[in-house]
Amino acid sequence: MLKRRMKEKSEIVKDWLPRYTGTPLDEFGDYILLTNFRDYVRRFAERFDVPVRGEDSPMQTATSDNITMINFGMGSPQAATIMDLLSAVTPKAALFLGKCGGLKDKISVGDLILPIAAIRGEGTSSDYLPKEIPALPSFRLQTAVSHSIKKYEQDYWTGTVYSTNRRVWEHDREFREYLRKARASAIDMETATIFTVGFVNNIPHGALLLVSDLPMQPDGIKTAESDARVSADFVQMHLDIGIDSVIELASSGESVKHLRYESSSPD
Repeated sequence: MLKRRMKEKSEIVKDWLPRYTGTPLDEFGDYILLTNFRDYVRRFAERFDVPVRGEDSPMQTATSDNITMINFGMGSPQAATIMDLLSAVTPKAALFLGKCGGLKDKISVGDLILPIAAIRGEGTSSDYLPKEIPALPSFRLQTAVSHSIKKYEQDYWTGTVYSTNRRVWEHDREFREYLRKARASAIDMETATIFTVGFVNNIPHGALLLVSDLPMQPDGIKTAESDARVSADFVQMHLDIGIDSVIELASSGESVKHLRYESSSPD
């Protein structure tokens, strides 16, 4: 006997989120950490001595208390997918811990970037909102991240992040010149999508990016060797700052949602 066809978005995402992650809906925390890397989820699980769920699924999770970390994969379509699926559990906040390429000479590998906006060059977000609408984070969440960075006696850059669907672009001189004109501080594939689709789904959202390479410099393009050094030297700090940021929010009980900004209704 065939099941009733799912017609509503809420029905679809409640069915798909467990299927994509191997994690039941009632096991997700109210605070979400997002990443592109299995290693981040493994480190999270080790810190809190909890299991990794979904090892055979497209996405992996680990949950401790009220915080769930998810590896959603790479690229803007995957970022849109997870932000849609998370509407099934209506999280109080979702913080993206991603890696990015630094685009300005003053930025170094290992630096942190706390984006104030993202340029929607990836295309995926155009399926959700008109191109004229900016991709912005939730201010309260970014403020909590800023406080955590200072507790670790670290500093950070602010600025815009250019998000693109192109994974291999470093050889393209015309695109490189365009990035200079855009005056973005960094480039990645997911931040603009997370900000836009988070807005559409009324999920408070933010990002803290780790500079993993300097693609505008002749010897700055990421390699397996250089990425391994970044993981060894900087990833744990990046993860710990993200964890402590959402712990601060969860402990305070303060809402991250700014209703006037977060409402996607034209009214």
